Amino acid sequence: MPNILIIDDEKAIRKTLAEILSYEGYKIDEAADGDEGLKKFSSASYDVVLCDVKMPKMDGIEFLEKAKQVNPDVPIIIISGHGNIETAVEAVKKGAFDYISKPPDLNRMLITLRNALEKQTLVTETKVLKRKFGKVQDMVGSSPAIQKIKDTIEKVGPTDARVLITGENGVGKELVARWIHEKSNRNKGPIVEVNCAAIPSELIESELFGHEKGSFTSAIKQRIGKFEQANGGTLFLDEIGDMSLNAQAKVLRALQEGKITRVGADKDISVDVRVIAATNKDLLKEVDEKNFRLDLYHRLGVIIIHVPSLNDRREDVPLLVEYYLDIIASEYGQSKKIIEKDAIELLTKHNWTGNIRELRNVVERLIILSGKTITLNDVESFVLPRGQH
Repeated sequence: MPNILIIDDEKAIRKTLAEILSYEGYKIDEAADGDEGLKKFSSASYDVVLCDVKMPKMDGIEFLEKAKQVNPDVPIIIISGHGNIETAVEAVKKGAFDYISKPPDLNRMLITLRNALEKQTLVTETKVLKRKFGKVQDMVGSSPAIQKIKDTIEKVGPTDARVLITGENGVGKELVARWIHEKSNRNKGPIVEVNCAAIPSELIESELFGHEKGSFTSAIKQRIGKFEQANGGTLFLDEIGDMSLNAQAKVLRALQEGKITRVGADKDISVDVRVIAATNKDLLKEVDEKNFRLDLYHRLGVIIIHVPSLNDRREDVPLLVEYYLDIIASEYGQSKKIIEKDAIELLTKHNWTGNIRELRNVVERLIILSGKTITLNDVESFVLPRGQH
């Protein structure tokens, strides 16, 4: 149900608009002047604002200017009985979605509201899509470990050196790989990811190198493998420690010769691919246990970047919490929630067994379940296991 804020110093007008819009299925909040309206606008999430121009304490134009600083994406419709063309033009120039004269024509007002809500929905969806498919997510943190990783990426990115990224699950190894690609001369080409742990061993070769039609029972048509898809760009082999020894041998050949062969084919295909690999395993231990090829380890690990656990860089937790409060609120089309200092301190002391992935989930949970401000009690109730508070 869309949430609408009505700001007007005339109680009768607020009541009339509220009754009409409630009947139309909107949730309504009211404010008697611009000052009260701005306080409500700053502390809650609204889909559209209807605002009068002539009001005590703060008029509609001043509210419009200040509200746009708080959240520029919320459509604000200016309504006034003192209107003239100059006021309308000024309001639109300062960012108003539309201008309606009093007494408002009901049909026009409802159409304008629907248009404003459609715009708000499109803005939110566009932001989510841009975040998912656009710019690489920031690498948040000021700890020495993160600064060292950033410095290494700056040096390694522009080269074609292969990189092996190590670290626990959820620490952000994929993000490091994406930043290496972003800083490389291949950033106009694709970055193709393969999760080696998620693909059955009998299918990993087909996934990486492709196959010809009829090469095995379910091969009903030709398939282009990930190496070919990543040609001119970067291939990210995640969880490389879970790859079968047979597939490791073929990856080693591809790295040595720059050529691959599709399953069921006898023709070599040249590929120009930079390989970045990642693992949560100790690969040298896997070599000792005959699960991983030593020659492939040395081919992959020209540069080794270790991403520390969140517990090993707790000083970054406050920055990460603020970052995800902003990101997730934007994805939900809401205003960013405030978190109390003692709540941040308790999160910093938390045992982050799931690392960054767990922290993001926790922040999302707090945004959904908490009130306007995230408190210490919220963290104790929604984050800590029973018995720890």
